Amino acid sequence: MTEPKADIDIAREATLKPIAEIGASLEIPEDSLHCYGRYKAKIDFGFIRSLEDRKDGQLVLVTAMSPTPAGEGKTTTTVGLGDALNRLGKKTTVCLREPSLGPCFGMKGGAAGGGYAQVVPMEDINLHFTGDLHAISTAHNLLAALVDNHIHWQNEESMDARRLSWRRVVDINDRTLRHINTGLGGTANGVPRETGFDLTVASEVMAIFCLAKNLSDLQQRLAKMIVGYRRNGDPITASEMKADGPLTAILRDALMPNLVQTLENNPAIIHGGPFANIAHGCNSVIATKTALKLSDCVVTEAGFGADLGAEKFFNIKCLKAGLKPAAAVIVATVRALKMHGGVAKKDLDAENIVAVQQGIPNLARHIRNVGKFGVPIVVAINRFTKDADSEISVVKQMCAELGVKAIESNHWTTGGSGAEELATNVTQLVESGSSQFRPLYDEQTSLWDKTEEVARSIYGASEIIADKKVRNQFRQFQKKYGHFQVCMAKTQYSFSTDPNLMGAPSHHVVPIRELRLCAGAEFVVVVCGDIMTMPGLPKRPSAHDIHVDEAGEIQGLF
Repeated sequence: MTEPKADIDIAREATLKPIAEIGASLEIPEDSLHCYGRYKAKIDFGFIRSLEDRKDGQLVLVTAMSPTPAGEGKTTTTVGLGDALNRLGKKTTVCLREPSLGPCFGMKGGAAGGGYAQVVPMEDINLHFTGDLHAISTAHNLLAALVDNHIHWQNEESMDARRLSWRRVVDINDRTLRHINTGLGGTANGVPRETGFDLTVASEVMAIFCLAKNLSDLQQRLAKMIVGYRRNGDPITASEMKADGPLTAILRDALMPNLVQTLENNPAIIHGGPFANIAHGCNSVIATKTALKLSDCVVTEAGFGADLGAEKFFNIKCLKAGLKPAAAVIVATVRALKMHGGVAKKDLDAENIVAVQQGIPNLARHIRNVGKFGVPIVVAINRFTKDADSEISVVKQMCAELGVKAIESNHWTTGGSGAEELATNVTQLVESGSSQFRPLYDEQTSLWDKTEEVARSIYGASEIIADKKVRNQFRQFQKKYGHFQVCMAKTQYSFSTDPNLMGAPSHHVVPIRELRLCAGAEFVVVVCGDIMTMPGLPKRPSAHDIHVDEAGEIQGLF
């Protein structure tokens, strides 16, 4: 039996079309594309503004069951479904997040799809792409520098150096930067203080970047970001540091969405990349809304499982951007179900119907959860080559008992042709007009009750708990920011805050460790359990396998 080709080899063998041809398929004039080489381009703001009066296409969300080391293939399914819809005559654009270098060099690998369902040029997308994440890191860190410079020179705003909340960011997992001291070495080097780094994808600048409607909205949101507090407790904003103008200047070009293509030469817009376990996990609003104006159908994804990505997609992105999804696809794999059923990774290749049955409750809860938002659902069984037909049949049968159709999809092996049955069912759901989208909670619900609603309804928890300090934060933020959404920061591996508690745990307690106010993004980050906004590298990071060969080609990326 021949070994399957590596993703990077499949990507290199693809015949790419010049990006102007991909733009032309969406009726984007060539002079409205800012090209980054032959196969990448940004879409000009002027052209985007010209689309305002066009009717929107239909929006389809791809989400998944709780992730495992066995893999689920959410991005791969998104790409495969987009290709399949185009094969069926639906003018479809795929909208994805930009990969972070953190997981690329850490343990997850790239995020451009896999097999014969990829977006290309894969190496560019997974590495520097068009520089958007670098721009976001630079903008975030410029604000940090301006804050420290303000304290060093005059501190006219009476900023309390002990209550600065603006940390720095970097797009590489680096545990040693979680807690650091700055300003050491004497008065010429600033005021000593304790601070730290977060991952770029956890930055409020990234969140704002992905929620902004245009450049003007971007600057207004950046101006509202809170960097610290005065001695009397009043907040100090980025606008008071005169930072919103230069930050917007750094982000100006980055805010234009990026156009690339799939292996089957269909359009894909990849823009913005907040993580769903520590941020809101969706690609940019401007990318999604642009794609909706240009397409009959837009297929997008939200990070990690439906308890994180889909919940935030519905409650934050859709609510703020006025989006109304027509259908949702929940990706599942037999391998992941067996892991949730208690099977070790090394034993996943063996047929085990009992383990599949025992893992189904995880998928079942995600199905019920997505249904609470009023969006019709289909389950995509992303088939692996060693999955047994009997195992696939069990998944289909048990989904049918839950009132949801499960479709086997082979897009990883055969591209869009392997997802045509899935695409046909998605089309039927979309054209049925049965979506009755609604958020989980009302904006006027208190911050505490919003948090509790997510924990109870989505995670299956019995209650949330918090110490006096955190409860005081809830009360303080409620006075001025009670209408904000809550953005839950929680492990992606479990419905609970314990990453080792797999399946569908119920009646557990969700401990709230702290709140982080994102006044520009207009949500409150609720940090649950031991989740970290700066992950570390594993014992053997993916970076160990990445190198450039004698021909100048990158090897080992994915």
